[in-house]
Amino acid sequence: VIEVSRAGCLGFFGSAGLSLDIVSHAIDELATALDGSGAPWGCNLIHSPQEPALEQAVADLYIARGVRRVSAAAFMALTPAIVRYAYSGVHVDANGVVQRPNSVFAKISRPEVARHFMHPAPDRMLTALVASGRLTHDEAHLATSLPVAEDITVESDSGGHTDNRPLGPLFSAIQAVRDEAMATHRYVRPIRLGAAGGIGTPQATAAAFALGASYVLTGTVNESCLESGLSTEGKRLLAAADIADVTMAPAADMFELGVDLQVLKRGTMFAPRARKLHDLYKAYPSLDAIPRQELDELEKNILGTSIAACWEATQEFWNDRDPDQVAEAERNPKHKMALTFRSYLGMSSRWSIDGVADRRLDYQIWCGPAMGAFNAWTAGTFLAEPENRTVAQVARNLLEGAAVVTRAHQFRTYGVPVPSEAFSFQPRHLE
Repeated sequence: VIEVSRAGCLGFFGSAGLSLDIVSHAIDELATALDGSGAPWGCNLIHSPQEPALEQAVADLYIARGVRRVSAAAFMALTPAIVRYAYSGVHVDANGVVQRPNSVFAKISRPEVARHFMHPAPDRMLTALVASGRLTHDEAHLATSLPVAEDITVESDSGGHTDNRPLGPLFSAIQAVRDEAMATHRYVRPIRLGAAGGIGTPQATAAAFALGASYVLTGTVNESCLESGLSTEGKRLLAAADIADVTMAPAADMFELGVDLQVLKRGTMFAPRARKLHDLYKAYPSLDAIPRQELDELEKNILGTSIAACWEATQEFWNDRDPDQVAEAERNPKHKMALTFRSYLGMSSRWSIDGVADRRLDYQIWCGPAMGAFNAWTAGTFLAEPENRTVAQVARNLLEGAAVVTRAHQFRTYGVPVPSEAFSFQPRHLE
């Protein structure tokens, strides 16, 4: 985030799944490095249906610490946390202009969800926030004429939480929702649309801008960069991925809801093992109900330890993070099973970050098709090796390449006989 912001772009710190203390320390580091320079930066706020208190606490932390830009991800509907963040501090300045210090970049993959963010928050939610003291009367009043988010990131087929939609029709559908909202509410400021998912080549970047995107957001390709927190082995796995080397697997944060996310398939057994856990969760009411043969396979091939030891470690984790989860597990055997299985899904991400060698086959690495396209584009160039992939060079090459491709297309629309190689941009060192 620091490096891409220093390069003149906007980066968001991925806080999903992290404790409040870790997020707070990250804000300290970001503010120390960037606030004095004026470089933009932001943080992620992920919808956490299984941990609403944590979602609220992270939003409160962002407000208290002055985090002015938030990328809101995985929301299926509005929650008090994102609404409070969106409108906190809204006021009218001395010139009579409404100012909102906080900017929400809502990452959306469905038109019906986009509609929630493009309209003002419901009156009942604003009233409840005022009653609880989380918004003032003035903030709530101004909120009735402002969308929850003025920046909507249209997320097509991507790594992590995704609906696997192609960008073209998805962008057009959400653009229509945007135009309807603008006409209905006559907003003074425009609602901007960005594009995410599948952005791994200059051609894809140019295509997003041709659709009308105001900005593009990259994700998977950043994981393979030098500054990424992913382990060296994890980056090598990403650098070897082809466009079809991805698959869907159960999501740790929405395991009970049956929500999937997209991960790397090549070189890891995480996806089928996570799917096995979810199948067991659906088939049995408790851990004790699972047949011994199934348990033996589970302990040997997936968990790598006994069910009892896994639950003990899980219990210790939740006693520190949210003791109510443990209390619920003691009352509800199904919830205990969910927490135990979710521990594998959570640890698999940690193993890929720490580079735990004997857990290599269990690495969970969020990955979209853009990774394979990026690898094909950079093959034989300096960006082919993870050691040379800096986030700034990747961003600059994607944007420079998109400009070249766009210019070639402009010439072609003027009737100039443009050769096919004009639409091919090779990575180069850019300052």
